[in-house]
Amino acid sequence: MSPVPVEPREPVTKRRILADLTPLRTSVDYRRLWIGNTISWLGQAMTALAVSLQVYDITHSSFSVGLVGLFSLVPLVVFGLYGGAIADTVDRRKLGLYSSLGSCGLSVALAAGAFAGFHHVWFLYSVVALQAVCGALNSPARSSMIPRLLPPEQLPAANALSSMTTTSGTMLGPMLGGLIVGLWGYQAAYTVDAVAFSASLYAMWRLPAMRPEGSEEGVRRKRASVLDGLRFLATRPNLRMTFFSDMCAMVLAHPRALFPAVAVVWFAGDAKTAGLLVAAPAVGALLGAVFSGWLGRIRRHGLAILCAVAGWGTAIAVFGLTRNLWLGLFFLALAGCADTVSMVFRSTMLQAAVPDEMRGRLQGVFIVVVAGGPRLGDFIAGSVGDLSSPGVAVVGGGIACVVAVGLLALRWPRFARYDSRVPEA
Repeated sequence: MSPVPVEPREPVTKRRILADLTPLRTSVDYRRLWIGNTISWLGQAMTALAVSLQVYDITHSSFSVGLVGLFSLVPLVVFGLYGGAIADTVDRRKLGLYSSLGSCGLSVALAAGAFAGFHHVWFLYSVVALQAVCGALNSPARSSMIPRLLPPEQLPAANALSSMTTTSGTMLGPMLGGLIVGLWGYQAAYTVDAVAFSASLYAMWRLPAMRPEGSEEGVRRKRASVLDGLRFLATRPNLRMTFFSDMCAMVLAHPRALFPAVAVVWFAGDAKTAGLLVAAPAVGALLGAVFSGWLGRIRRHGLAILCAVAGWGTAIAVFGLTRNLWLGLFFLALAGCADTVSMVFRSTMLQAAVPDEMRGRLQGVFIVVVAGGPRLGDFIAGSVGDLSSPGVAVVGGGIACVVAVGLLALRWPRFARYDSRVPEA
């Protein structure tokens, strides 16, 4: 009896633990885009804090500071959808370049106003709203470019790197902004932001032309049609699930609005304790991105998203049961890490399973969900916390998240079987 032939085994490669930097090594255009976005994001986070501080200096009103978020949210939601439609009909490089140029000009306007002593709240609100418009136009264009710059197998690594950019910018930007404002004033912070935008402008300028793929006739027919994107989404259950699963986490189990009360009632702390609670999920998200090398080996992206969202809900529920500060911070960081895993695979599915001529519109919907979900979650958590107690709101929200994502998985079982090697929307 002849022996059964044994196929040669592939050599065992070193398992990645840290973030996979392959996209940065293989694509010069992507590397420039990532570096430029990282620098500009840091500058934007500095400016966001500086504007809030300046509004408070002028008005001495926390309500007026809160309006800064409203003036940025509304344009971001409205123009997020429309910006995605535009990104599907024009050269995305030009759209990204012009919107970055607009953001840079607005930072220059803030700096000029500060140097001139033009301290008016309406001016700051107007600039913030226009910055949100530029951001809503820029983000779908930039996100839609990435699948054209990298092969599909590198998309999870690229999205993990993007998560690292946003999380580190959100953490470091306010600290640098507060330091610069304290040492040299608002004009210095705004000037640094304007200079930081030069990195993004250079990256966009060096990119090749990037018109949406598809026939010119098709592009003309779909010009700026938000409804076409929503109709497309309505017929793609796997893509809808990426949004539904994220809403389970951000709407049902987002306890940020309760952190000031929790810091005092549960941990006998103060504002510094609340700051630690706010920072903990961001720290976990950053660690999740830094140690994301293993994500590239995952093929069942739908199942990974379901597990990550359930992990978020579980971590939040357990946090609601703890009364030890450091243990609570650990579970919040664990939730942040799970959120990074979910974000990486949700973004990858949107990029890989969506035809190029629709990517801008779907990225626009993504912006609306990401921007609006946490705000709605803050409202629900705060309302439930006032009507019952913070503990009921946090634990109940975490459990509701796990139950909801489980019901979604039962309703659309194909989502858990999604295979990145055969992307199907």
